[in-house]
Amino acid sequence: MDNSTSLSEFLLLGLVDSFIARHFLFLLCLLIYILTLTGNLSVLSVIITDVRLQTPMYFFLSNLAVLDLASSTTTVPRLLSDFFREKKSISKTQCILQLFFFLTFISTETFLLAAMSFDRYTAICHPLHYTEIMQWKVCIQVLVAVWVVGILYSLLYTLSTLNLSFCGPNNIQNFFCDLRQLLELSCNSNFLNILLIFLFGGVLGLTAFLITFLPYIKILMTVLKIKTTEGRTKAFSTCTSHLTIVLIFYSTSAINYFHPNTSHFSPGRHVSLVYAVFVPVLNPLTSLAVVLRIDCNSERSVGYSGEL
Repeated sequence: MDNSTSLSEFLLLGLVDSFIARHFLFLLCLLIYILTLTGNLSVLSVIITDVRLQTPMYFFLSNLAVLDLASSTTTVPRLLSDFFREKKSISKTQCILQLFFFLTFISTETFLLAAMSFDRYTAICHPLHYTEIMQWKVCIQVLVAVWVVGILYSLLYTLSTLNLSFCGPNNIQNFFCDLRQLLELSCNSNFLNILLIFLFGGVLGLTAFLITFLPYIKILMTVLKIKTTEGRTKAFSTCTSHLTIVLIFYSTSAINYFHPNTSHFSPGRHVSLVYAVFVPVLNPLTSLAVVLRIDCNSERSVGYSGEL
């Protein structure tokens, strides 16, 4: 236990050791980060300046852009600087803080995607009652609840790591401090922490998952009843973009946090690269595609009801 109390820093192993691969990934990640910043800032600026986009749907999209900016900035700048560091050390305090903020933004995004799914369900399946249901007061209350749950969700896991003892080695098999890797380094019994992940995390995660995906069954049934091909195409295109991001987000997160701990299957940092670096740049691309569709419509009602 003397080693555990003296351990004050971790070593991030990064992505690759090869000189050529390291420089290639640096340029790739730098390009993706620049696209993430410009894409999400563009989404925010367009939604804020265009009065036609002052609707609940775009309100949630703008908050999704904020979360993508925050989550990406939590990990990518450190990743870019570590490409040229011999010793990629990070203090225990910095590691815990990075874990807290990353989990906060990721978990908040999870519940925000569920709220966005409900918004699209209401707009497509109940267009006549959309403005009555999705009032601005309701949207703000939903957003506050999403952030509160996300912060509490992250705080629970972050506080659980403070009770861990680290006896060494201190090598984190990732390019940032993530929960699973910290649990693997702990010399404590991880039974309670793992149980916490599967029970509490599983319950909330499953709830968000169901709220996100179940409405699409009704959405699909409603869209198939649309008589015009143009109406079906527009509804499917906007829903497909959202559903694609959700599938990538959920699949990579599930693989990273819930895969069995075996020597034959350890996706680790490569899967983390997808949902920590690539997903934040996909969201603004699909959001901009949705936003730009307004230029093709001379008339527009709230949400998706105008497309129906």
